[in-house]
Amino acid sequence: MPANNATSNPWLDGPRSYGRISRVLHWAIALLFFWQFMGMIVKIAFGLNPRDSWIIHTHPEVGFILMVLMVVRALWAFCNMRRRPSHGTGFIARCAIFGHFGLYVLMLLVPLTALVRAWANGRGFAFLHAIPIVSPGQARPEILHFINITRESTGMSVHGLLGWMLLLLIVGHITMVIVHQWIWRDATLNKMLGTPR
Repeated sequence: MPANNATSNPWLDGPRSYGRISRVLHWAIALLFFWQFMGMIVKIAFGLNPRDSWIIHTHPEVGFILMVLMVVRALWAFCNMRRRPSHGTGFIARCAIFGHFGLYVLMLLVPLTALVRAWANGRGFAFLHAIPIVSPGQARPEILHFINITRESTGMSVHGLLGWMLLLLIVGHITMVIVHQWIWRDATLNKMLGTPR
C-alpha cells in the first residue's frame, strides 16, 4: 500500500495527495462536464435540438447526475478538509482557494437553476423519464421571468449564463494546472493523479 497519505489510508485525502474517493469524484465530474459542454457546443454550432442529437438529448440526465456527484464531492471535501493538500500561502494560494470555491459554487448552481426552471415552467423533470425529481404542475411566470431575466441582454437564461461562466473558470483551472505542472514544476497535478512526488 503506497504511503502517500499521512493516514496511510489510500481512500482518504492526505497532505501529499488526494485519496481515491476524491480522485474518482474529480475525474468522473470532469468527464461528465466535458460531455455537457461538448453537447452545448454541438447544439450551438450546428443548430441542433435534443431530437437531432443523442449527446444533447442526455443533457438533463447528465446534469442531474453531476449535481448529485457535486453534493457528494462537497460533503467529502468538507469531511477531509483538515487532511487535504495545502494550497500554500501568499497571493497565488489565495487565488487558488477563491477559484476552487467559485468552481464548487457554480457546479452546484448550474444544475440547480435548471431544476428551478423545470419547476417554474410547470413541465417538471423525471430522471431517465421514470424517476420524478420535480413534479409537473402549474407554471410560475414570476419565477420563470427571474430565471430567464438575462435573455433580453445576453440571449441566455441564468442557467446558460452561469454554465458558460463555469466553462471559463474550468479553462482557467486547467490553464493553472498546466502552469503549475510544466512551467513551475511543482507537481500539483500529481496530487490528483495519486502519484505525489
